[in-house]
Amino acid sequence: MEGVELNRLRWNCRRGLLENDLVLERFLERHAESLEGERLAAFKSLLGLDDHALWSLLSGRTEQASGSPPAVAEILAMLRAC
Repeated sequence: MEGVELNRLRWNCRRGLLENDLVLERFLERHAESLEGERLAAFKSLLGLDDHALWSLLSGRTEQASGSPPAVAEILAMLRAC
């Protein structure tokens, strides 16, 4: 992924909570090139969450919904490793 789409994702990663900003920024630095297809859709769906819900998932306070696609679990694991 490159160019306009990557810049758009970077902009969407800017959040109201600094903790989210730091994790999302590191994630994009490490994994932007490998984001495509289901992984990209899963990442975008996580970006659609409000700041506190996203941080609860990233910090492990809450788990993802049981009906979530497997790609969401994969992206969450990658985010938590950042």
